[in-house]
Amino acid sequence: MIHVAPRSAVPAAPTSWTFVCALGEILRGTGVCALVAGRQIAVFRLADDRVYALDSRDPYSGANVLARGRIGERGGVATVTSPTHPRSFALASGVCLDDRRVVVPSYVVRVRAGMIEIAVSAARP
Repeated sequence: MIHVAPRSAVPAAPTSWTFVCALGEILRGTGVCALVAGRQIAVFRLADDRVYALDSRDPYSGANVLARGRIGERGGVATVTSPTHPRSFALASGVCLDDRRVVVPSYVVRVRAGMIEIAVSAARP
């Protein structure tokens, strides 16, 4: 079953920031999976050091595999393509570019002093 998430998946005001890892611990052009507040979150570092975070759960397979997906670009939008299904998701919003009704929850992420942090909201389902 495919989960269709609301487009407002990003919390407006985070309740706290959670340290994930140092920026240098993620190779450019790859992703890693981090357990944050009990959720498996895929954290991606692009070649230009931009960092994004999405749920690692692929809504098509139900498996937590998006962190192992292929990073790319479609129409100027940074994407990750699931390793289990040929579906691409916008890294900034989580919107599936192949079916815009499907959205992977995205997270607010920042790099401070070389450390990656993800916003955690108690209000998020």
